[in-house]
Amino acid sequence: MIQGVNEYKNAAGIVLLDVRTTQEYSEDHITESKNIPLQTLDKVRTVVENKDTELFVYFYYDARNRQAVAVLGQMGYTKVNNIGGIFSYRRKVKR
Repeated sequence: MIQGVNEYKNAAGIVLLDVRTTQEYSEDHITESKNIPLQTLDKVRTVVENKDTELFVYFYYDARNRQAVAVLGQMGYTKVNNIGGIFSYRRKVKR
């Protein structure tokens, strides 16, 4: 998780995608991440139109990350990375 966030911060054009519920996102999230809940992942097109944009996806636990990565791949997104769960991220989060 930490490596993925550091990579995101050091590269241009990557979108950090939080696929938890809106409630979970409002409680804490990584600064500058975009919240598109897993249940409404089809709305990702409103945030990321170009399907070749690199996406870094996180959830609370890795299991749902894998599900989100699979769905995004089925939608045609070509550069989707599971960077782990926020539970393992010990850095500052926005509350």
